[in-house]
Amino acid sequence: MEKLVYVLWRKTGASSADFQQAMLGPVKEALLQAGTRGLEINLADEDVAYAVSRRLTHLEPTLDGVVSFWLDISDDRQKHEAALGEVAQRLAGYLVAESIPLRNTTHAAPLGERTPGANLVGLLEQPTRLEREEWVRIWHHDHRIVARETQCTYEYLRHLVVRPLSPDAPPWAGIVFEGFPSDAVTDPMKWYLGDGDPKKRDANLARMIASCQRFLDLDRVESHPMSQYLIQERL
Repeated sequence: MEKLVYVLWRKTGASSADFQQAMLGPVKEALLQAGTRGLEINLADEDVAYAVSRRLTHLEPTLDGVVSFWLDISDDRQKHEAALGEVAQRLAGYLVAESIPLRNTTHAAPLGERTPGANLVGLLEQPTRLEREEWVRIWHHDHRIVARETQCTYEYLRHLVVRPLSPDAPPWAGIVFEGFPSDAVTDPMKWYLGDGDPKKRDANLARMIASCQRFLDLDRVESHPMSQYLIQERL
């Protein structure tokens, strides 16, 4: 089994609502018929418009969706890319290794419905100053501990990129899904577990930034609030 992640930009002239309707309708059905497992669709739709201040991006145009699923073999992905290509002006695919430091046990929704909260999709580059082994160690071990202790995430999925599947895919080496409660997205006190104490909030924020700086160039990080739709059970 192999996991694939696709970053999508909607076709020129299509609205966000049009893209959402297509992704959760005919595209979803085509992907299911083509044999996906663990299908998840994330969309930058109107339900996360309130979180736009949390978006970090250098992309123009910015991305509109991220889709992930499992296949028996990634070579047999032609039907899946064709389905995504029906609504995407551009897509960038990646073969990834998934790990789940934190499963969602508190904000679940029935399959096919929107997960409560906001899913922040992070697209990470590996800095040239770090060797891959050290980069992965800091990200997967050291940073995991800091993230769990300083943020109110209810879900944390990591995808280490094995190789790109699209010839023009941006050089992202990691793709992260982090679920946050809606009320925390615009409230740093809740986001950083401040418990009403500004000093605790600021200390957690500083600790988080310092941890990120160890393995990322922060001016190269992409972070996009999205609505998560889990279509099939996770593997």
